[in-house]
Amino acid sequence: MKSGLEKKQLSGIERELVLQYLIDGNVPVTLTPENEKKSSAAVQSLESAVFPVALKGEKVRAQKSGIITLENPPQSVLAFAGKKVKVEFYFNRVGLYFYSDVSEAESGLQLCLPESINYIEDSSDPQKYELVCYLFYECRTQSDLNVVCVPWKNTSLFTRPAWKEIPLANQKKAKKYLEIFVEQAKIEKNAGNGIQLIPVCNYLTSQEEHQKMEALQDRVKPVSILYIDHERIVLGNETKGLNLIAGAEYAIKMSFTLTEGPIGSRDLFVTCKVNKLYSDVQSSKFCADCVYTSIQEEDLRFLYEKATSRLFN
Repeated sequence: MKSGLEKKQLSGIERELVLQYLIDGNVPVTLTPENEKKSSAAVQSLESAVFPVALKGEKVRAQKSGIITLENPPQSVLAFAGKKVKVEFYFNRVGLYFYSDVSEAESGLQLCLPESINYIEDSSDPQKYELVCYLFYECRTQSDLNVVCVPWKNTSLFTRPAWKEIPLANQKKAKKYLEIFVEQAKIEKNAGNGIQLIPVCNYLTSQEEHQKMEALQDRVKPVSILYIDHERIVLGNETKGLNLIAGAEYAIKMSFTLTEGPIGSRDLFVTCKVNKLYSDVQSSKFCADCVYTSIQEEDLRFLYEKATSRLFN
């Protein structure tokens, strides 16, 4: 069976394998109702938002006919009766989905496995980003690393961070973090002009609405690039992923996709020291403020001009 990275839809034989997999049981599924009425308004109300609901495998029963029964579903799923839903699940760690109408049944609700079953699209292709960084070496231990870093979806790199970028609902909590970090910076004198603290506070207080299903189950997610200029790069991640060490030095390759000029890409190689680590109160997220310890002058010029929109003198 090919990976979802290679094609978009299952063959007939693959569908039969998936059906048998569902029949064998204990396959968790996620249901998302299709938004029947698309609002033309720029901002939709919270009531109109569509949220997925996860069901445990013991509530899902499939038959050879392709009928799938959702036994004793919770009230949130009962509300899907009479609607079309998107059904997502993993088969051998590969994310799949299909659409089906939901009908009421004696023991709960019913779906039908259609002929067309699709692979969940892979959204982690580094080629779609203007900048991808590769954390590839830890200098002190001489350890090879293989960590991909991509721009955080809630920030715009190479623009001056602004407090208004933090959602209003998070600003009170973010202000408390900022006050703590500013006091620490006054004592330690290691934060430069401190502008990078805004994306740090934004990241630490951000909340995911729900966990989207991925093309591949349990794949390590890229580290987030929160801020970058000619002096530093700030990374963010969950602590269960990459653990950087305060004071340690790392080598990074920065790969830029260029939209102007005859050259389509540019690679920069720098080393940087973890200048400061920041964490949320739950210790579920961290940010690493890394300052460059070595950088070529032409690369410093390139980053300076991208970050400031001014010529390097």
